[in-house]
Amino acid sequence: MKNFLLFILSVTFSFSCVAQKQTNNPKNNKTKLVVGIVVDQMRYEYLTRFQDKFGNEGFMRMVNNGFNCKNNHYNYVPTYTGPGHASIYTGTTPKYHGVISNSWYDKDIKKTVYCAGDDSMVSIGAEGMDGQMSPHRMKTTSFADENRLFTQMRGKTIGISIKDRGAILPAGHTANGAYWYQGEQEGNFITSSFYMNELPSWVKKFNNKKYSEKYLKTWNTMYDISTYVESGNDLNDFEGGFKGKETATFPYDLKKLSTDNGGYNILKSTPFGNSIVADFAIAAIDGEQLGQDNHTDVLAVSFSSTDYVGHNFGVNSKEVQDTYLRLDKDIERLFNALDAKVGKGNYTVFLTADHGAVHVPSYLKSVKIPAGYVSSTQARVKFKTFLKEKYNSDDLVESVSNNQVFLNREKIKELGLDLHEVQDAIVNEIINYRGIDKAYTAYAMTNTAFGSGIEKLIQNGFNQKRSGDVIYVNDPATISYSRTGSTHGSGLNYDTHVPLLFYGHGISKGSTMERTEIVDIAPTISSLLGISLPNGSTGQPIQQVFEDN
Repeated sequence: MKNFLLFILSVTFSFSCVAQKQTNNPKNNKTKLVVGIVVDQMRYEYLTRFQDKFGNEGFMRMVNNGFNCKNNHYNYVPTYTGPGHASIYTGTTPKYHGVISNSWYDKDIKKTVYCAGDDSMVSIGAEGMDGQMSPHRMKTTSFADENRLFTQMRGKTIGISIKDRGAILPAGHTANGAYWYQGEQEGNFITSSFYMNELPSWVKKFNNKKYSEKYLKTWNTMYDISTYVESGNDLNDFEGGFKGKETATFPYDLKKLSTDNGGYNILKSTPFGNSIVADFAIAAIDGEQLGQDNHTDVLAVSFSSTDYVGHNFGVNSKEVQDTYLRLDKDIERLFNALDAKVGKGNYTVFLTADHGAVHVPSYLKSVKIPAGYVSSTQARVKFKTFLKEKYNSDDLVESVSNNQVFLNREKIKELGLDLHEVQDAIVNEIINYRGIDKAYTAYAMTNTAFGSGIEKLIQNGFNQKRSGDVIYVNDPATISYSRTGSTHGSGLNYDTHVPLLFYGHGISKGSTMERTEIVDIAPTISSLLGISLPNGSTGQPIQQVFEDN
């Protein structure tokens, strides 16, 4: 009898443990809300360089209590905002999702198109063309789309950013709404008729509160500028600054400077652009009742002002450091709102970036690191002369953009030329130009399987129907840009190495130095939710991030 009782107790205890394990398993107990945070132009080293000045409840909450993928990279070029946001949420590269750049030359209609532009749409909440947008050029689904399909459209998706493409592409094709910032004299969040015919009442209420007016104030460093030892001198030769101010130095009277800098548009190039995005995201949690039922919702938030500040002032500037210290506080505010409104343990967050950025080449040269600038104007004149002398034609090329040459194939056929021979001749010509490191033909990209190196990255970014006939790569830290400020787009580590942090429901505590790739994010979140992977996904779930993995 005693042995029988012990057996019953043992079985009961075993079933209890199994039940407990099943309850804690993210596959069986889904998160109520997934929050995707993309920080535009965030190099991985910002996490470590500014770490001592971050608080404990913003970036460091995720680092200390979540999972940190320390060796996370983009696996394609070009590293731009449009392709970056598309790749994060679709789990694949431009080769498949089709967003090959922010804008690109369309070979069918013979003109440049914008990744989110859609003339068939109408602006909602604004006059003019700012709202004529949609995700129609993104060819595959996002994990947010798959969540909508899985929940029979009951789970909501909301996208938010300063930039339209930063809100639209992550939200996918089935989103309930995507909202972006219209500056100038309005300072409001707007949308497109792709999503709705009228702004929701909560958005109207937010716009009526005139948050932009509140942030049009003096921008000074949050802490004593003498303590910002993690960045360069405030006064230097490597920063752009604002019109109407002689030096790019603190403080900045934004209200005064706004007259010569696009009205409320000036906020985009300050940390306060991120603050108003955080304000709007918090309002969206309430307005859309996100995370309040048993159907998982998705909130895609992109902080774009870091990119504007980086382009203007450069990655080593006091302005960039102050922007990240203030963003840390805005992320803390967002976390506090999620704790209060959705509940601790009920939501999952990931944070990454759409690309990194290069140090200002003129600064690198000043400290004897190889770097430089290329003049696209001079190169085009030389290239045009080559085409005229070799083929006696002025219209053999339709466009040169995004480091790609688009040939006039009809003209090539008319002249009786061989397309592959023309591509090869162009490669052999431009490889001799100053500042160009490598060049490849479209034929090589479609007929050779590259297993590593920059060639593989180019191939992952090459879309056979949309990309050009010749692709070229600049020397390291060599850009076609102004002599001040930073930019991005290459396949080198300064552009590809970005943060990837996971935190919250279903996420383990830890870190890895194993290489992960940006295309792994969407399949990881899909696996967490137990939904289908995005239909073009080529990434792999990162198993280490899961609890009880």
